[in-house]
Amino acid sequence: MALLLSGFIFKTATAQIHFNINIGVQPVWGPVGYDHVEYYYMPDIDVFYSVPKHQYIYQEQGRWIFTASLPARYRGYDIYNGYKVVINNDPRPYRNARTYRTKYAPYKGRHDQPIIRNSDDPKYFEIKDHPRHNQWKKNQNQGKGNQNQEKGNKRRNN
Repeated sequence: MALLLSGFIFKTATAQIHFNINIGVQPVWGPVGYDHVEYYYMPDIDVFYSVPKHQYIYQEQGRWIFTASLPARYRGYDIYNGYKVVINNDPRPYRNARTYRTKYAPYKGRHDQPIIRNSDDPKYFEIKDHPRHNQWKKNQNQGKGNQNQEKGNKRRNN
């Protein structure tokens, strides 16, 4: 029994290790407050977005379409202003679309969600399209330069 229990605990610990931070790949139009995001659901247009794959997922004539951009019918949709629901516990949420449509219908038309692009939290500056990314990059490079300079000084002093 103890051996069986220890195997279960080991599997649980292993599963927790696989959770990672993916702030750097989140789009600047995504909501703030999440260190890890797998999918967004946008109730205004009934579309999912896979953060790791950078793909929109929507239904067209009964089939799921996976694409890097929204179709023309959503041309007028303001992705920065629309509400996004974070989904991390469903590996293919579009397969449960009916559940998400029902659950998040009250969020249609909401425009009060803070987004990454407007955030002053430095953890988001690493995102390439963030307005303060170049400042973050410059600071990163200066930090590396200082580290290299310190290493060089240590070599000279030894």
